[in-house]
Amino acid sequence: MKTIKIIIEKSADYYDAYAKNCEGIYGAGATADEAKQNALECLELFVESRQKNELPKILQGEYKIAFQYDVISFLNYFNRYLTNVAMERLTGINQKLLHQYSTGLKKPRTAQLQKIETAMHGFGNELLSVRL
Repeated sequence: MKTIKIIIEKSADYYDAYAKNCEGIYGAGATADEAKQNALECLELFVESRQKNELPKILQGEYKIAFQYDVISFLNYFNRYLTNVAMERLTGINQKLLHQYSTGLKKPRTAQLQKIETAMHGFGNELLSVRL
């Protein structure tokens, strides 16, 4: 199955979203969530407005969507689920520094980005193992 990679980034005035590997899929919004939803709507309209044989190869047949966030977008998007307190517990990065990352006051080093990503994947895997 092919994967559409949608990048979500914070720009100066708003959040951008675009498909890295499929020309013509874009979105924007005041929040990362709005940009994400706008890009998904654009993808839907893009597919609906063309004949199957006119679609890029990646959109012909089945595909899945993967989102890639810059750190500002990620921290702001997921803050509704995980507060900075929870993020500190998961990542070991103090709340003040997480806040500075989420506002763009500081840019995390590669090691810090890896720490956040590893912690989130570990948390996600733990959630996947839960049975009620």
